[in-house]
Amino acid sequence: MRFITSALLILSTASSSNAFAPSVLSKNTKYINTQLHESSDPDRTEPVVQNPSTEVGSHEELMYSLGVNLARQLGDIRPLVETGEELTFLAKGMLDTVVGRLSEDGQLDLLQRRKADLNALITERANNIRKSIEMAGESMLQTMSETEGVTTLPSGVRIHVLEYGEGGSRPTAASAVKIHYHGTLPDGTIFDSTLGQDEPISLAVGQLIPGFKEGLLKLSQGDTAMIGIPCNLAYGEDGSVDGRVPGGAAIFFKVQLLDILSAGIGGEPSLLGVDGQKMKKGDSPGLLGADGNPL
Repeated sequence: MRFITSALLILSTASSSNAFAPSVLSKNTKYINTQLHESSDPDRTEPVVQNPSTEVGSHEELMYSLGVNLARQLGDIRPLVETGEELTFLAKGMLDTVVGRLSEDGQLDLLQRRKADLNALITERANNIRKSIEMAGESMLQTMSETEGVTTLPSGVRIHVLEYGEGGSRPTAASAVKIHYHGTLPDGTIFDSTLGQDEPISLAVGQLIPGFKEGLLKLSQGDTAMIGIPCNLAYGEDGSVDGRVPGGAAIFFKVQLLDILSAGIGGEPSLLGVDGQKMKKGDSPGLLGADGNPL
């Protein structure tokens, strides 16, 4: 199933990226702390090591890194198992296949005999993952709503302004904007980001998914905010086309609105002086009398 494959790949990348480039976006994010797969089964707790046991710079380390590379392409297989015993047999099946210990005929015979059971198992575990993702999203959105400073819009989109700009101009649906953004799933898995790019991205507000668009329209130029988007205003029940966002997932964006590049600037109305600049409090209105001098 495409869903289970993409879900496993997504879940495996959560720790592979750093925080969002603009430092202000690392503030006030304590409510982003949701796990999809908690378990009280002690058999599922695997020891974690920071470094491999191989000698640095050795051929053994090189081959070990090849194994790590291949495993990362496969993704995290743990969501498919429920006990340590299941994980042991899953790993044994993978090893016997990749090293040729189980013959080609043996592989085909086994898969044919257990085809129905295997499909049922994958469907069940995939549905469990989907439910976990949906529950985690709902929980995080609720936690955002209960966080001081968060605004919950009628649509269900949550906005938490982490740092305010100078205020005034806001984009409209007709605007093009320049932003930094960092998109995550409820467990913190990064599915899209401008992290690592030399420049922020410029895009048309009208082309954004509904929830991101709605949240962005509430920000003023210079604001940095967290936007929580329910599934129905994100990628819906089917998920994103590329599989990076599974169906049913709420998503969360840290976004910094750097500039409004083109038409459709919103915000409060402003008076302009005779020099064309925005008037400040206490300024003369700049109206001219009959003699041509300011009133």
